[in-house]
Amino acid sequence: MSKFSIEQRRITHRGTVFHFVSYDGHPGNAKREQPATGPAWYLMREGRRWEVMPQQPGQDDAEVDRMLIRWLDEHVFGGEPPTPSD
Repeated sequence: MSKFSIEQRRITHRGTVFHFVSYDGHPGNAKREQPATGPAWYLMREGRRWEVMPQQPGQDDAEVDRMLIRWLDEHVFGGEPPTPSD
């Protein structure tokens, strides 16, 4: 059995640095009615974390960055396209 390896990404988007961390999933708990979860990427901000998307083993780094940026545009910046800078 292979051990899960935590990954981290720092992405600068629209002038702000965002920190993403991958965490391994965990088994469900029937007594607490909690479903099992798989590995996922999380946005880390101000001591909190928000689940962003599932982590796919072997996924290309550039593809992961594009997906994280797309998530930022949709969830942090309200779906607005970036404004061009002069």
